[in-house]
Amino acid sequence: MLRKILLITLLFAMLSACAPQASPTSVPVATELSPTEAPFTEAATTGPASGALTFTDGLGREITLDAPAQRVVSIAPSNTEILFAVGAGSQVIGRDEFSDYPEEAASIDSVGGSMGQYSTEAIVALEPDLVLAAEINPPELVKQLEDLGLTVYYLKNPLTLEEMYTNLEMVAQLTGHNATELVDSLKARVAAVDEKIAPISARPSVFYEIDASDASKPYTYGPGTFGDLLIERAGGFNVGSELSDPYPQISLEQLVVSNPSIIVLGDSIWGITPESVKERPGWETIEAVKSGNIFPFDDNLVSRPGPRLVDGLEQLAKLLHPGLFE
Repeated sequence: MLRKILLITLLFAMLSACAPQASPTSVPVATELSPTEAPFTEAATTGPASGALTFTDGLGREITLDAPAQRVVSIAPSNTEILFAVGAGSQVIGRDEFSDYPEEAASIDSVGGSMGQYSTEAIVALEPDLVLAAEINPPELVKQLEDLGLTVYYLKNPLTLEEMYTNLEMVAQLTGHNATELVDSLKARVAAVDEKIAPISARPSVFYEIDASDASKPYTYGPGTFGDLLIERAGGFNVGSELSDPYPQISLEQLVVSNPSIIVLGDSIWGITPESVKERPGWETIEAVKSGNIFPFDDNLVSRPGPRLVDGLEQLAKLLHPGLFE
């Protein structure tokens, strides 16, 4: 039952991601990264003599803080991970239900979020000086919280790893920290992967499975998603990139024709195993199944637009090209 509930939530997030920003149709909560065509324009400036800080968020709104935020409520798992990564974990006083990393986040008061239902009363009661929203939180929710007298910063999803670094720096500024060392270390790790992958000429074809509740048409990452970007940057070819939707279902017939040499199980958290994939009717002709190249994977390293995307890149690169990382 829990798996079905979270899948429904995920699908709402996918659909809202494809809708224009001005007219979202739901209040989704999920860990999926939503593609966007809007420009990445977040910026921060120092305010007038009072020392106030003025920021422009992902909705183009001007946000002013009298000082760096010390009491922060995060309403997205990726935001929670970013806050801890930049050194602001002790300033987080509330978090959404799905914020489960790092482990310390579990001890922070939950403000809800399951099926898109937040407790605005709980958020107000915590008396935050900043609520940090993300692209999985629609503008209507931002306005609702603002109407309650709260300061809300909307952190736009990055489209590249480089834009992810900008998000880290932004959250660091919002909370009075410096992310330079963190960002430099992440850049160095990505550069190390890029250096090893650059010379390769043969890219294995990869099917990344998000959910196969219906094994005849499982969900995967399509073009414009971080799943697609990371597979490509890790030296693979994402068979989902040939589909038109960002989070498409791929038919078994299409999958057989694509014939991926590697299958990555992002849904392994639900108990999907390489053995269970091999037992699926019609899958036995796929090269990855015949060769046994089916690998469980932590989808949070792909779907949450935070610093652990670099972990995801490294793990995918080692999985696709183990000989390069011995």
